[in-house]
Amino acid sequence: MSDSHTLNAQQPVDAPAVVVSAKPVVLSAPGGRGADLQVRVSAPATGEGLPVIVFSHGFGSSMNGYAPLADHWAAGGFVVVQPTHLDSRTLGIPAEDPRTPRMWRFRIEDITRVLDGLGVLEASVPGLGGRVDHGRVAVAGHSWGAQTVSTLLGARVLGSDGAPGEDLSDPRVTAGVLLALTGLGDDLTPFAAEHFPFMRPSFATMTAPALVVAGDHDRSPLSTRGPDWFTDPYTHSPGPKSLLTLFGAEHSLGGVPGYEAAETTDESPARVALVQRLTTAFLRGALRGEDAGWKAAVTALEDDAEPLGKVLSK
Repeated sequence: MSDSHTLNAQQPVDAPAVVVSAKPVVLSAPGGRGADLQVRVSAPATGEGLPVIVFSHGFGSSMNGYAPLADHWAAGGFVVVQPTHLDSRTLGIPAEDPRTPRMWRFRIEDITRVLDGLGVLEASVPGLGGRVDHGRVAVAGHSWGAQTVSTLLGARVLGSDGAPGEDLSDPRVTAGVLLALTGLGDDLTPFAAEHFPFMRPSFATMTAPALVVAGDHDRSPLSTRGPDWFTDPYTHSPGPKSLLTLFGAEHSLGGVPGYEAAETTDESPARVALVQRLTTAFLRGALRGEDAGWKAAVTALEDDAEPLGKVLSK
């Protein structure tokens, strides 16, 4: 099945680029996952040497979520790949399913499977073949999705003894965008510590360039700390990193999970537009070497009389 956003002859020259999307593209997933991996691929209808963004959704979402980001990135010249993880509400897997304790690992394996299958995914979209640059790949994710892709950037999950777990970083990934990524495990509530042992990250080895996006009103029921918990991935990781703190934003960062999504508690089209602009500028700099756009976007934010956020870099 495929769909597209098309232009007509009456639209202005600066109208958004035509985006073509195909779903579901199925990647074989033998082993314990128990179901093949369904993926959505979106890309601009024209252009060569297109960089890739692999996006990991938050808990319960799917390849159909996060249209405000996926649509914008694809229109901006990126191939956006969105796998549906096993926790998706579209799959209806019950909490008592024996796969649940390993769900976090299946998520990471899903991203690796996408990277392994980029050729298959490229061939799934009519007209996309030969236009993708497999050497320029970024990962992005929101909430649990950000935790998922952070491991491919070098973050490690600490064991019960405090020792770093397996290195799951992937050399094919050159940069990341981490939206509302949870912080250190020392500050988990007793419930979270018991039920989500994978939420004990170390960012000390997360060396790949990344943009961390946090809301200064994002209060998690899983943490004993306040919104500053979500700045840990920036504070406790080595550079090069940037941190975009959004003023007044809660966990949905203004509405990135979807247009009029039910989980959005802080709806703000202006805030979403800022996330779109800054993430796109960062990714163009990281994947295309277009640093001027990132610098201009940061300067524009700093010069705004009523800024919606602030950026720190190291």
